[in-house]
Amino acid sequence: MGKQDNLEGGCLCGAVRYEVAEPFSNVEVCHCSQCARWTGHLLSSFTVQKNKLTLDGDENIGWYQSSELARRGFCKTCGSSLFWERNNATKTDILVGSLDRSSDQPTGLKTTRHIYVADKGDYYDIGDGVVQFPQYGKDPEEG
Repeated sequence: MGKQDNLEGGCLCGAVRYEVAEPFSNVEVCHCSQCARWTGHLLSSFTVQKNKLTLDGDENIGWYQSSELARRGFCKTCGSSLFWERNNATKTDILVGSLDRSSDQPTGLKTTRHIYVADKGDYYDIGDGVVQFPQYGKDPEEG
């Protein structure tokens, strides 16, 4: 089977469910210290326009203002990390780990970049051959 046109997912307890319609971005992996603390390791997410995101149980979503620029969404019941978004943005990042998984319905998503690699933990290596940026938006050659 081919990739899905719509992706579905939700939190661990099922209090929050979502569906996203194309188009959505490929996966970006963030290795910054905030994402590491929030997820327990690193943050893998894809981006979708908010008008392509349908929520069920949005009253169960808590938002934490993690910086001057962005906030993070989580299930208030089970604590699952679900969303990341810039203030006043038209897009939302959805954590890939919250997607429903099925071997017969692949997402079609691919990891296309790693960001804040300069901040990554010393306990793991990145060996997938995908481009790595020391910070966000800087070319690896710029340092």
